[in-house]
Amino acid sequence: MRLEAGYISMLRFTILGSGSSGNCALLETEHTCLLVDAGFSGRQIELRLASIGRSVQDVKGIFLTHEHGDHVCGLPVLAKRHGIPVYCNRLTAEYLHPQMPSFSGWRLFESGGTVELGDLKINSFSVPHDAYDPVGFMFYHALGNIGFLTDLGYATKLVIERVRQARALVLEANHDLKLLQEDTRRPWSVKQRILSRHGHLSNEAAAEVAAEVVTDIMEDLYLGHLSADCNSPLHARTAVGNKLKEKERTSVRLHDTAPDKPCKTLVWE
Repeated sequence: MRLEAGYISMLRFTILGSGSSGNCALLETEHTCLLVDAGFSGRQIELRLASIGRSVQDVKGIFLTHEHGDHVCGLPVLAKRHGIPVYCNRLTAEYLHPQMPSFSGWRLFESGGTVELGDLKINSFSVPHDAYDPVGFMFYHALGNIGFLTDLGYATKLVIERVRQARALVLEANHDLKLLQEDTRRPWSVKQRILSRHGHLSNEAAAEVAAEVVTDIMEDLYLGHLSADCNSPLHARTAVGNKLKEKERTSVRLHDTAPDKPCKTLVWE
């Protein structure tokens, strides 16, 4: 996508919240405004939008990575009440349809396909996770690309290839291995699921992925989907930061995310 002479362009990106309790992000350009996932209550998403001077009325679409509650729990209220189109693949829509039987705003895409919305091109790609048809996203824009890579047990070659094109990337760093192993509230079966190849990336695994995908064009790396009780921003940032330092990839900016408040808005102009 190329800027024409005299064309004014901008892109703003805000993670409204990210963690094991909920995930939602806002992506705005000159010509469109969309949410990635809706994993908080509709009311909470509206409040967080208002806190950064935005309204749910601005949102032209909601893109879903998969059907788990921490990514879709606000969907029925937002989509039905405000008539916002929902972009997802067929299996995700089929799972969610009983919760929204009268909703007609589904916009289905094939996993691996591309959708055009305003001045954005959105490419989805399959990720290994224990959901019906989970995907990651690359949002392509004239000013740079933003990648979403959350909820996956490991990074395939396809995943690595796709997100290496990102100027900014949201990368899952779900748990600290030691904290998870020592956790007394989770049964071993749950720990096995989290640690499996269709579970979640640990800080150490996220660090390995970061070492592979951070290139000279990547400026901002957001560490997302942190477990509330088996991780901390310090644990995640230390693991990923040390690996990037070891690989001499220190120019990228690392950002913490939180489940209870928006991150500072990233602005490209």
